[in-house]
Amino acid sequence: MPNISFQLFSTREFPVDETLGLLQKTGIKEVEGFGPYYDDPAATKAKLDAHGLSMPTGHFSLDMVEKEPARTIEVAKTIGVEAVIVPYIMPDDRPKNAAEWKAFGERLAKISEPIRAAGLQFGYHNHDFEFFALEDGSLPIDHIVNASEHIKIELDLCWVFVAKHDPVAWINKLADRLISVHVKDRAPEGEATDESGWADVGHGVIEWPPIVAALKDAGVPRYVIEHDNPNNQERLITRSYATVSKF
Repeated sequence: MPNISFQLFSTREFPVDETLGLLQKTGIKEVEGFGPYYDDPAATKAKLDAHGLSMPTGHFSLDMVEKEPARTIEVAKTIGVEAVIVPYIMPDDRPKNAAEWKAFGERLAKISEPIRAAGLQFGYHNHDFEFFALEDGSLPIDHIVNASEHIKIELDLCWVFVAKHDPVAWINKLADRLISVHVKDRAPEGEATDESGWADVGHGVIEWPPIVAALKDAGVPRYVIEHDNPNNQERLITRSYATVSKF
């Protein structure tokens, strides 16, 4: 069974100690970090240790990885992060055409160099916009992947679904590049509006059995539970883990 992790961005509006306690109680052993957890990495490591948790993967902003590689590496190694993942590009900073996306892929390859030289993995996490066709018919995700074999991918399966692509096809296509996947779910159209249309894993519209089969065939080592806007973190954690632990 692959490792099951939890993206802490999901519960950013809830008290951290409460979240970590719920994860410990549920049986989840890993978390995926993001920005605020890097302000005091030693304190983060101590808090994780106290709850029997580790943070093998982390989302680090493009700006931090590019401009502060030494700090990125120090934070990662202090906490125990093994894979540095760039999670997002702000709308105003996104490339507009194939040439710009190709250059962006090359930029990622360049900034990955000190990270990899330090013995860490480097990855990129998608949203939906990387799967929208450009004017020449190419996809941004292809330009990112083609830039370097050293750019691993954390495939967010629900965002692939939202972009109206088949997650199974992309798991198969990127099998040798997948460092992990984000597992989250989408509510039926018009439902869960108070949670921005997201659902706990297994309680939405995504058909998981064929996806899980593809993940197993690809040997994906880590499933990261996520929900972009939950209003009840205990429900999210317990229900999602109940689903994913049976994958």
